[in-house]
Amino acid sequence: MILVRLRCVILAALVAVLAALPQARAAAEHTYPKDGYAIIIGGWAPNKRLTIATHGVGQGRHDNLHLYLLAEPGRRPLATLDGIGPDNNFDTDPDVFYAAWSPDSHYVAVSFRNAREIGTEIWSLYLYVVEAGRARRIDVPDLFRELTGRTVEFKAGGDMKSNFPTVEWRSPRRFRLNDPRTFIRDDTALADKFSDFSLLTRMKDGRYKIHFAVKANVTLGRGDRYRLGPLRQGAFRE
Repeated sequence: MILVRLRCVILAALVAVLAALPQARAAAEHTYPKDGYAIIIGGWAPNKRLTIATHGVGQGRHDNLHLYLLAEPGRRPLATLDGIGPDNNFDTDPDVFYAAWSPDSHYVAVSFRNAREIGTEIWSLYLYVVEAGRARRIDVPDLFRELTGRTVEFKAGGDMKSNFPTVEWRSPRRFRLNDPRTFIRDDTALADKFSDFSLLTRMKDGRYKIHFAVKANVTLGRGDRYRLGPLRQGAFRE
């Protein structure tokens, strides 16, 4: 009986230790056929002559995954999208990448997930000019920085727990950018200072969940410059 109780105590202690360890990030994986490209969500350009697709190497073709600009029909690779690769993205499933093309197929915004832990999911959004069979990355405004005057970079254990920036095109050179974020903080300072852009919830542990959202219209100009419209309350993410 004593031996059984001792084993139970040891097992309970082991479970507690394992529960306290950092949780592994769960990647969305996909196995590709040889020389296969998978078109991401929204990947077809309006002109039906271009697509954005994922492709990797190695067994299952999901190692060293990158995004590609393809010519259609035939899915002929034209260029690799700069800035999206295994160093900042761990998903291989094309259904967790999102593209938003401008009506004239000259610009494309791509959203991808670059951090995921228990209770945390962080996305990035890159914008590209598509011309002469190439995709050139250009700057996207940081609406949170425009409003608050500071940049928040994701870090493990930080207070920013989620975001999901999106682009909605209004014309070939004009889009609406929405930047929703969720923070877990010990105080309400952020929500108090920017109350028109925040929703506040008190959690059971005494901390605060702050839903933050800002949106603005962005007009693209010459030389990869942009003009930013007034900042307004954005659409909060569920």
